[in-house]
Amino acid sequence: MTAHPGPDQASDAALVEAYRAGSQAAASELVTRHARAVGRFLYSAGASQSDVEDLAQEAFFRAFRRLDSWRGDASFRSWLFSIARNLLKDEFRKRRGRQVLSLEDRDLPNRDDPAGEVEALEAAERMRVGLKDLPRLQREVFLLRVQEGSSYDEIAVALDTTPGAARVHYHHAVKRLKELLA
Repeated sequence: MTAHPGPDQASDAALVEAYRAGSQAAASELVTRHARAVGRFLYSAGASQSDVEDLAQEAFFRAFRRLDSWRGDASFRSWLFSIARNLLKDEFRKRRGRQVLSLEDRDLPNRDDPAGEVEALEAAERMRVGLKDLPRLQREVFLLRVQEGSSYDEIAVALDTTPGAARVHYHHAVKRLKELLA
């Protein structure tokens, strides 16, 4: 079953073709359009805040060097997530899985409600710890589904699995996170 490209996919495909024809503006638009999502994915998947920008930049370098390998059967964003995911796995292997996760410079709740701020920070910390403790595939499926709004088909392509397996991983991730936050 072939998915029909949505407006963003068609636009991304047109930008890719324009870049292949020599348009640097097209490359800039692709980076502008997807950089924040790639950064959020990397950070949520365990990259330190100080490494996110470098990792995202490297993901785009790799993507543009390998642009001929994007077949267009998945969204450009899903393809970028798969590159970012592989890059992060390489980084974890290099560092032997040891990561110090910075909680500084994150978005903070409204400071007008100190009790609400404390509660939100505690919930965010429990969620971050819970995400960190999930098995890698469950964590990545959950982040792509919740944070990026990706479909199970897109997640399957990005993570090299099946849509059914993505659903199962998502279900298990939600169940474990609910237990942690209850």
